[in-house]
Amino acid sequence: MKSKTTQSTSFVAMPKRKRSDGIVLLVCCSALFMTTLDGTVLNVALPVLQRNLGASSADLQWTIAGFALFRACGIFLCGALADRFGRKRLFCIGLIAFTLASLACGVAPNLGSLIGFRCVQGFGSAILTPSSLAIITSTFTDQKRRAWAIGMWNVAAGVSTTAGPVIGGLLVQFFGWRSVFIINLPIGIAALFGTKILTESKAVIPRKFDVGGQLSIGIGLVTLTYALITAPSKGWTSPLILLLLVLSLFSWGGFLFVQKSSDHPLIGMQYLKRPALAGGALLAILAFTVLSGFQFLNTLYLQEVRNFSPLITGLISLPLAAAVVVFAPIAGRMTGRRGPRGSAVLAACFLTAGMVLLTLFATRTVSLVALIFGYLVLGVGFGLINTPITTAAISSMPRERAGVAGAVSTTGRQIGANLGVALIGSIAFSVGGTFRAPKRSGFGKAQAADFVHGLRYGYGVAAILAGIGIAVALWAFRNWQAHIDEERAIETDAPTVI
Repeated sequence: MKSKTTQSTSFVAMPKRKRSDGIVLLVCCSALFMTTLDGTVLNVALPVLQRNLGASSADLQWTIAGFALFRACGIFLCGALADRFGRKRLFCIGLIAFTLASLACGVAPNLGSLIGFRCVQGFGSAILTPSSLAIITSTFTDQKRRAWAIGMWNVAAGVSTTAGPVIGGLLVQFFGWRSVFIINLPIGIAALFGTKILTESKAVIPRKFDVGGQLSIGIGLVTLTYALITAPSKGWTSPLILLLLVLSLFSWGGFLFVQKSSDHPLIGMQYLKRPALAGGALLAILAFTVLSGFQFLNTLYLQEVRNFSPLITGLISLPLAAAVVVFAPIAGRMTGRRGPRGSAVLAACFLTAGMVLLTLFATRTVSLVALIFGYLVLGVGFGLINTPITTAAISSMPRERAGVAGAVSTTGRQIGANLGVALIGSIAFSVGGTFRAPKRSGFGKAQAADFVHGLRYGYGVAAILAGIGIAVALWAFRNWQAHIDEERAIETDAPTVI
């Protein structure tokens, strides 16, 4: 049956065989797993990497934050490109770019080139993430099946995010730190072959690019990241840091102005005013600030303070990943049946409780049983959080803008991932002191004591941010049924041809 196109049609996709839906989901989830894993798998390799390349604490932050920064800056642009030129096409380009950048990271001769290739990796991930979510959205059109598919997509994201330390520990222990990048090659190649099953979809009426909005996001994120990472060494009140923070604030204000005044905004104020979209994005920022800040500091704590090997460090983190695996599908079912509010509020409560426990447990001698219990509580929170924030973004925008909707959700995550390393890490280093790589494994007594002191401050700030997330979740999804009724009315007035 041939697809038809009319003037009122806002979205076109080629006919899809239902039997292939599972394969489409597998290909998209595999690519997402690879790119999201790379955002966290390097954490456990940081102590080894810093000894091999002589990195400072700020260098370590840039190695992780550079990836998240370019991913966050590029996702909106790439989501719009996917809607304009085709989701499958952008998906394939992203796969090739990310896989080649992974190879370059694996053979990087020095720290500067590694950070540069990490930034390229981040942009490749920015291409892949919104296009994969848009492909899933266009494939699964039924409300409940779409919620289930998004849940599985989020399982891939959640498992790869939290399993990064485990996988990284195994790779670093037996194959060295370069292997955390080389492992992407077979996954990327296999996913590229799998794209043959995908069908192309895009918006029929191309949207103009919001250059002002894109520049505002880029300037705001770059200046904020540089200010936060540099602040511990230059001082939080230095003229340069204050200037960068003010510039970042004005950039974000400029973004809101552009969205209000532009004829072709990146998102549009009519969508940003919706509590489900704005609140869901804010919740994503808060949750992933907590996660990335915790993972960055926890790796240094376990290896440099407690003197655990990379493998043991990864295994200790396994309960957190296991909790995500168990509770991510539960979050999908809860969201599909009752909406995102219950899952989101419960997730924020567990995140807060987990960070409070880990703040109390942040000592040089706390038992592993106590630490693992804290990881479990934190893992439950992360298992429950992904599906509601993704569903909020997808359900808050028209289906022909699925690429941009996916970009909203993912950009919130990446801004959080960037802030976690830059903000939480810098708070810990400001209190506990910055450092260069120790020549031997592990900190000395004095340095370990200072680091733990800073760690408690960093974890404490993360706990506060998670607590704010409870209020955000209660506010953002308070009228979810009315929101769904409005979405269905819009879809009825503007039918889709597939």
